[in-house]
Amino acid sequence: MSVPPTPTLETERFIMRKLVKDDAPALWPTLSSDEHCRYLTRAPFASLEELEGWLLAPDWNGRSWSAVDRETGEVAARLVAVPVGEATAEIGYITVADRQGEGIASECARRLIAHLFEEEGHHRLTAGTDPRNAASNALLTRIGFRREAHMIESCKTHLGWCDEYYWGLLKRE
Repeated sequence: MSVPPTPTLETERFIMRKLVKDDAPALWPTLSSDEHCRYLTRAPFASLEELEGWLLAPDWNGRSWSAVDRETGEVAARLVAVPVGEATAEIGYITVADRQGEGIASECARRLIAHLFEEEGHHRLTAGTDPRNAASNALLTRIGFRREAHMIESCKTHLGWCDEYYWGLLKRE
């Protein structure tokens, strides 16, 4: 499955463009923090170089956007879309630590969802979360996703075997 280009998308407050190496320092404080990585499948990054390698891995089959604040020019979030089947993609997001609680992930995820459905013709989008991640679970509910499954100890992370919520959203919804 070939990866389509990563188009630039816009919201009222953000320009979502393809993530580049120079974005890594803005994401570093968040992705190197135990607190902010507790619900990720991997441990916090030990170095900026390790983070850069992960963000820009040439063999990854997904696409990654940086949400850049129109006023400040600063990277405020990272969003991803990963193909998981015919006309189906999994989305993900993380907001930089000092910008959490501003509605950035919601605003940018809504734009990404609109693009995937309306411009790329996806039929279905999915997301996976740790059941303990109340903020992310609430966000997915707010933007229209429905929780379809609670999988028990289905995901091996840096913390051991964890449960996972599986979320879905159809284009017609």
